[in-house]
This record gives sequence, structure tokens and C-alpha cells, in this order.
Amino acid sequence: MPDFTIDPRTTALLNVDVQNCFVENSPVAAKHGPDIIPLVNDIAEAVRRNGGLVVHTLHVVRPDGSTTGVMGEFNAAIKAGLLFKGNPAAELHKDVVVAPADVIMDKPRYGAFYGTELDVILKNRGIETVIVTGITTNVCCETTAREANMRDLQVLFASDATATFDLPEVTAEQIQQSVCATLAMAFAQVATAATIVDKLSLQRSAVSV
Repeated sequence: MPDFTIDPRTTALLNVDVQNCFVENSPVAAKHGPDIIPLVNDIAEAVRRNGGLVVHTLHVVRPDGSTTGVMGEFNAAIKAGLLFKGNPAAELHKDVVVAPADVIMDKPRYGAFYGTELDVILKNRGIETVIVTGITTNVCCETTAREANMRDLQVLFASDATATFDLPEVTAEQIQQSVCATLAMAFAQVATAATIVDKLSLQRSAVSV
């Protein structure tokens, strides 16, 4: 696994889909959804403090089904109407800290790059490294990490600031371990939130010298 040297000023946090229905009180809520929010907030504050960009994404679709595509055949949250634009269940969770300079961006698919302005936003800010946090680890977070890697962005994946839910034959913990191992092998540097915060602060000091 690589150990990236980063410039925090050219780093963006991609906080993926920390929405009400994915955090708690929903059939599609992540097992430890509420627990990751303080860690997400810690990373976001470190990114802002050291000159980077924070982007929060929301996975939403049109209620008329015109933007769901094949994804709508598999996605339980869409079938239940939880991700319909305008549904409170699809809104960003109240405990996520959003600063005035943060970007809040809707996305119509699992990955944050497909069908959005994210690529343009990152290029305009000169972003070279992205940090991925959010829900769910093995769907929207992993897809976003892979999309970023394919665009030659350095990817830091937060192992404890991402979360998922159990599947019929696989636990959330097993999924988390497998996704992090796969990403570390070929797509990202996987690290804890505390390590990422330290990395941002230390390397900000280094580039300021």
C-alpha cells in the first residue's frame, strides 16, 4: 500500500452520502452510521483548517423514475422512495457539520463522478488528492474511490469513517475488511481518521516551510 505525500491545499474530502436514511432509523441504515459522523467531522475540519476543499454528496433521484436507470432495479432505498429528491430521508444528516465554503452536491448514481460536476470542481481547485468518507463502504464509497483512482487522483480511504450494513450471508465487519483490503491493494491508501488528520496537519507544516 502506498504512503502518499500530500499537499493539504490540493486535497479534497469527498464525504459520500451521509444521509438520514443511511445513518439510522431505516432498513438501509449502516450498522454504525451514527458512529462515523464525529470522525467525518474531524477530517472535514482538518481539511478546511489546512486549506483544502470539503464536498458532501447526496444520492438522490427524481421521483418520476427518469434518473434511476438499471440501478433502480437493485436499489432497495430507491424502491422504497427514500432517495427521492425532496424526501427528508434523503437529506444530509443533521449532525454533519457543513461550513459555508463546503460544496453540497447531488449525484444520480453510486459514484460521485458520474453525471455530476465533481470532476470540473476538483480540476478548478487544482485538487490532486481526495479523502473518501461516508456510507456505504462497499457501494458508493468504494465506487467513488475507484472512480477517483481512474482519474489519476491520489485516494485516501478512511477505514473507520466509512460504514455499511450486513448482507444476508456477510456481516458489515467482513465487508468493511474486504473492501479496505482490496482498495489498499490497487486503488487507495487506507487509513484511520486520526491518521488522516495527523497527515494533513504534518504535511501542511512541511509545505509551509
